[in-house]
Amino acid sequence: MYPSIANPGTILIIEDDRNTAALVATYLEREGFMAVVIHDGGLAIEAAINCKPVFVILDVMLPNVDGWEICTALRKISEVPVLMLTAREEEIDRVAGLAMGADDYVVKPFSPRELVERVKAILRRSRPVPPAVPTILAYAGLELDPEKHRVTRDGKLISLTSWEYKLLYILMSYPGKAFSRMELLSQCYQNSEAVIDRVIDVHIGKLRQKIENDSARPSFILTVRGHGYRFSEENVL
Repeated sequence: MYPSIANPGTILIIEDDRNTAALVATYLEREGFMAVVIHDGGLAIEAAINCKPVFVILDVMLPNVDGWEICTALRKISEVPVLMLTAREEEIDRVAGLAMGADDYVVKPFSPRELVERVKAILRRSRPVPPAVPTILAYAGLELDPEKHRVTRDGKLISLTSWEYKLLYILMSYPGKAFSRMELLSQCYQNSEAVIDRVIDVHIGKLRQKIENDSARPSFILTVRGHGYRFSEENVL
């Protein structure tokens, strides 16, 4: 689920300096965020999967697994924004962090207030812009009516589960946008129980069987190899 003003979401802080981590967490919580702190790089990916953060603040120098490795691993499973912290000022380090997929880079010591404002600015830029008007979403005979909560194909009603409807609505709302499995999972599954991201593949498979002419050669929901899925962006009404 993307953050909103009323519900900013969870921020994962991966920092082995406990004083720094506590200070950053305090400032973020004042802004309404929920802060989850871990001090061991070896637990970073597991924590990211379990708490489904909207943002990650990641120290470079960590025990067991460093920030470079964690950032690279995160980018394989998620597009969650990442801000890296380091005590090193060399340009090559900043370039390396950005090249690995980090969204920003802050050198210690830093102002906690400035850090929080950077986080908020990145979240504003990364938040998808929803369709301006809640109209019927349509493509090549497939129609989704958000007001009636109804999906039809060539005028015939299609019965979808709540999971399938949510997935189709998200994908059709942003034609052409590639969603990772973790993004789709975080938007569809609001409960606290842990759910593996591959469950998305199961629901997509069933959804394709219902809406595609040939589920083995889909024309609506397309696979983005090594990443996730997107809805076709051609001829969307």
